[in-house]
Amino acid sequence: MMFFLAALLAAQAPSESCPTVLTHEAQACRAIEANKAGRFAEAAAAFESAADLAPAGDPARDRALAAAGNMWIAAGQPGKAAVALDKALSGTGLQADQHGLALLDRARAAEAQGDLRTARAKVDEAAKTIGEDPFLWYFSAALSLREENVPAAKSAINRALAMVPSSAEVLFEAGHIAKAAGEDAQARDYWNRAVAADPNGPTGKAARAALAMTDAPLTVTNQVSTRPDGDGEGGKPDPQ
Repeated sequence: MMFFLAALLAAQAPSESCPTVLTHEAQACRAIEANKAGRFAEAAAAFESAADLAPAGDPARDRALAAAGNMWIAAGQPGKAAVALDKALSGTGLQADQHGLALLDRARAAEAQGDLRTARAKVDEAAKTIGEDPFLWYFSAALSLREENVPAAKSAINRALAMVPSSAEVLFEAGHIAKAAGEDAQARDYWNRAVAADPNGPTGKAARAALAMTDAPLTVTNQVSTRPDGDGEGGKPDPQ
């Protein structure tokens, strides 16, 4: 999900090396190349430059600003992300899913800054257009836990689970929510399923650690699922 807006711009960029001229297209190309290389702050700055170079009234300006915000989040700079996303959302260039994804990114930036009220407002607004995106509900569930609203967290994570029942990330978060609700057996079940879905990956390892911190002994099921060579298939939430 986090690179969706950048991918939209990728279609406009040359497939090989970027032009040396200073144009919107050239800067967007440089931003995409930096993104691919994991240089997120550089990508964000290039997207902002691309926005400045876009013709007045061109929807590409708002798309570039939204992509810049997305990259600032990836770079761990939510304050800069919030500024870029607010500019993007104040225009008319983002439509339908693009607008919803930018709102979700704005919520992520707010949450990272500890502004839970803004984060909740943006998530609720985003749900009007991207309600079929499992990451929206995954994020909403995690946000609800920070808001100490366990019932809302359970409702949101259940929506995510209905969309991506084999996602290790969603199962892992579902375990934390069940634990917060005092449902220890359910929490262990979710964490066991997360291990099975991602046996050798980071989420599976985190789920093993969560299981190791519980007081309950391992069951036959989770003895198998926590083996280093354990079987299991699954995936991350598909962000569209």
